[in-house]
Amino acid sequence: MNKLILQILLGLVAVIFALGLFSMLVFKLTDTVRVEHYWHDLLVPYFHQLTSVNGDIADNELPPGFVIAEYDEDSYSGLFNRRLISGALVVDLNDDLIMASKYLPVVLDDADLSERSNSRAQILVLESESGGDQVFEFIVWFIKLKLMNITNLYDYGSSEFQYAIELLQSEFGLIVELVSKENSIKSHFLLEELAESGFVKIESDNEVNFYISLQSGEVYRVVLLSVYNPLSLPLLMFLVACSVISITLLASSFVQNFDRRIRTIETAASRISRGELEARVTKVGEEDAISRLGLSFNSMADHIQRLMYVQKEMIHAVSHELRTPVARIRFGVQMIEDCQDPASVQKQVKGIDGDIQELDELIDEILTYARLEQGGPVLAFQLADVAAIVSQVIGEQNSGKPRVNISADFKAGSDIWKESDIEARYIHRSIQNLVGNAKRYADSRVKVVCSFDSETCRIDVEDDGPGIPEDQWESVFTPFARLDDSRTRSSGGYGLGLSIVRRILYWHGGQAFLGRSDMGGAKFSLVWPRKQNG
Repeated sequence: MNKLILQILLGLVAVIFALGLFSMLVFKLTDTVRVEHYWHDLLVPYFHQLTSVNGDIADNELPPGFVIAEYDEDSYSGLFNRRLISGALVVDLNDDLIMASKYLPVVLDDADLSERSNSRAQILVLESESGGDQVFEFIVWFIKLKLMNITNLYDYGSSEFQYAIELLQSEFGLIVELVSKENSIKSHFLLEELAESGFVKIESDNEVNFYISLQSGEVYRVVLLSVYNPLSLPLLMFLVACSVISITLLASSFVQNFDRRIRTIETAASRISRGELEARVTKVGEEDAISRLGLSFNSMADHIQRLMYVQKEMIHAVSHELRTPVARIRFGVQMIEDCQDPASVQKQVKGIDGDIQELDELIDEILTYARLEQGGPVLAFQLADVAAIVSQVIGEQNSGKPRVNISADFKAGSDIWKESDIEARYIHRSIQNLVGNAKRYADSRVKVVCSFDSETCRIDVEDDGPGIPEDQWESVFTPFARLDDSRTRSSGGYGLGLSIVRRILYWHGGQAFLGRSDMGGAKFSLVWPRKQNG
């Protein structure tokens, strides 16, 4: 998989994972606060009535689930104490319990409430399970008591009765209506529960319904409109906004990183266009699409810089190489003008023809090298017999300079792997150049050693001549390079043969290099893969 795509996917996974953890944490924290606020807002009016000195509930027995405890400020936190003392209802969620506490500023004197000392302040506490069953039982107890007081004081349907019901509804956020058990409660099980416990609770997504049966036989339907919903639209919008912002920041980070790296390539390209051929893309980075683009750009820049250098050197060398044969032709033409007899004219014409042939060979060498150097020719690789090419070259070279013995040595097993994917014409020229050079400088013997296997083809051309100093092994492959001493201009050539050989091997995916032969002279080696990719 592309490393760039992998980075993006890993980044998205990391962001989604972090957003998930963040959302869970935010939801848990906000849910705790929201639950506390829900129970607080629900119970405030009931506790206010219950703890009011002038209220009609304070003189009755404690509701179910309530206890009155002595207030010990050392048992609570500073915030808890401050809220209690200020008279606020404090709701605390702990260990799946709902604990609502209210400070009692006045000690009630009714002995039926509890046996307690008047010397210390007290708090009224309601404990319930997390589902709020005890809370709802208290609300039912409270509303039932209120309805009993209303029905005892006022006649049903009177204006006073209606006003009292409306006051009850507005004060506690309820809907209260008289119902018929048979029409409103269809379940036989619920009717039995209503007869047994005096109330039935039916919950839905938006409300909680209580059916309360009074001692007088009336059944009231009380709708509790305030129902806790764990899904909060503002919370969901907040989490969605956080997700969008996080993904946007991630995308922006990726885009900025890619833009910065692409600008580096753009800067290098601009510098090269201004003639700064040494400019390169620095800090290519990891192996992704942009990194590969940077590497390709650097490779292109290296090739351009080398071509410019080769072009400069070639122009200089060509002007130097052409000067000598052109001067000889000019001299020959002048000599023809002064010649009186046909024999002398024929001699000068023959010399001029030789100089033109030399110019033609030089131009052919230059064009071949330029074609190989400037991006390479279109090579048509075909399966060819390398051993046959070697034998052909040796046969051609044995026609001249008979004092030099040219032979071929094929390593054992090479016959099996002698066929290779090559451009036969160029491989023939490479071997011919090496054998020709070896023949030119050898004393008496040239040996061509062929070693083929399933992976590579190797040809070593050795001679028994004076050899080449080791410090000049690399320079012999430089265009128009000639060595001093034994390898002088008098030996012929233009200094392009070995450069052409190296470029031919380069386009075959191989290499040409120089070593020392056991025969005492030079050893040129050609190595390339037997099979070409693609």
